[in-house]
Amino acid sequence: MTSAAGNSSTRRSRKRWFSQSHPESFAYLQLSPGLLLVAAALLAPLCILVIASFWTSQGGGELDTGFSLANYAKLLERPGYATIFLRSIAIAGSVTLIAIVLAYPLAYFVAFDVHKRKLIWLLLITLPFWTSYLLRVFAWKVVLGWNGAINSGLLSLGIIDEPFQFLLYNPVSVVITMSHAWATFAILPIYLSLEKIDRNLLDAAADLGDGPLRRFLRVTLPLSMPGVIAASVIIFIPTVGDYITPALVGGPDGLMVSNLIQAQFGKANNWPFGAAVSVVAITSVTLLSVVFVSTVRRLTAKVR
Repeated sequence: MTSAAGNSSTRRSRKRWFSQSHPESFAYLQLSPGLLLVAAALLAPLCILVIASFWTSQGGGELDTGFSLANYAKLLERPGYATIFLRSIAIAGSVTLIAIVLAYPLAYFVAFDVHKRKLIWLLLITLPFWTSYLLRVFAWKVVLGWNGAINSGLLSLGIIDEPFQFLLYNPVSVVITMSHAWATFAILPIYLSLEKIDRNLLDAAADLGDGPLRRFLRVTLPLSMPGVIAASVIIFIPTVGDYITPALVGGPDGLMVSNLIQAQFGKANNWPFGAAVSVVAITSVTLLSVVFVSTVRRLTAKVR
């Protein structure tokens, strides 16, 4: 019993010494079970996807598991796939820009102009989360439709003679629907960055003769860029892979890469090609996100 108690005391002493001398390593060590579980859950499917992308489909559900670059060659040879990729990136980029432009003024208002009951404002901002994303997409489909609210209102006012056809089943409708759905995700990161800004810096800039616009461009905007970058990444990555919105309001001209992937894993029954499209999409989005973040950080550093 004495020996067991002594060993237990020695282990506790070593653990205490290690935690005090190497706090960061000790923190990672404590997190290691959870990190290993998350890594296994994320990396295992990704590795399977990469491996499957080098297989080929023989038709009828049969797979040739031999190494082949045929799926990637198919992506390069057919320009239609490149068009879908570029369209997806363009739509996601447009949605990200519009969502940031819509979210920044509201985040600025809550951070600087609301002095009481900020919690109520934040709860109001999260109201769209209380409604299903699918229902919001259907709502926009009703609004933008041939007999929707916009066309019906303009017809009743005599502003137009026939309904607009460009409002639905094209990239414009996809951008409008996604921008509304994802703008809320941009508000909170931007608000947190604005809330952390030291107000004394703004007072000092005013004492040096800077007007409101100059203070915003030289102090507020650069200091809030971490929130803007976070919001941009949060919006851009999921919107590139959005499947529901293009399927419901995009039409043939508004389909995105996610719809292509779904078709390969579904009706086409060509899983290796779907895996190759997925790998290319993941790699492209990752590279674009890294380039965007690094570029914005460099530009922000120059402004400062």
